[in-house]
Amino acid sequence: MSLSGLLESIGEYAVMMKQVLMPPDRLREFFKEFLKELHKLGVTSIWLVVLISLFIGAVIVMQLALNLTYPFLPSYTVGVVSREIILLEFSSTIMCLILSGKVGSNIASEIGTMRITEQIDALEIMGVNSANYLILPKILAFVVFMPVLVVFSIFVGLLGGYIICAFTGNPPVATYVYGLRAFFREFFIWYSIAKSMIFGFIISSVSAYFGYNVHGGALEVGKASTDSVVINSVLILMTDLVFTQLVMG
Repeated sequence: MSLSGLLESIGEYAVMMKQVLMPPDRLREFFKEFLKELHKLGVTSIWLVVLISLFIGAVIVMQLALNLTYPFLPSYTVGVVSREIILLEFSSTIMCLILSGKVGSNIASEIGTMRITEQIDALEIMGVNSANYLILPKILAFVVFMPVLVVFSIFVGLLGGYIICAFTGNPPVATYVYGLRAFFREFFIWYSIAKSMIFGFIISSVSAYFGYNVHGGALEVGKASTDSVVINSVLILMTDLVFTQLVMG
């Protein structure tokens, strides 16, 4: 993409978000759509978050136990390091990268299909702010539900480590639990939740932009869905770097 094309896309995104972030015309209809999107984008993602977090948590503890064998390191280091990895990066950044594939492609393909079948044009002819009506419930629902997904991911990730310790005994369960509690900082949880909510906004709004601006047919909808996942991944990693430097630096 050329510089002019990038600037044009940024401008189109800004104009769309100006329409999206207006107060909804009908609060009752908005609330119904909000609850529907809360279930479709958030609740249906819990199983994926739980499954991935369980196995990744177990693998993190297993790898640390196998590699942190230095005599000068205390045995509870595995619990401390695994906790920090899950809290600071996995349950927020890595999980959002995974969710951008599920949620982002869903939003882009759904809105893109509505665009090419002229449903969005019909809404605009009726005088409805189509961007606000279709996109705002998705953005708010996903951002609001992100802390729930993060808490599930943290809990299940640490539980996966606990299970692998119970099965292998390396490190012992008591040592692992002691490491989880040692030098704990509550701020890390709020840091992870805040970061994930920013990522949730990026995923939902950028995916909606690609779907809303689709032109053509079904092939373009698939391309928009793919592009949204790619751009979301890049933006998440860039935002993670900047946010971490600002908050933790």
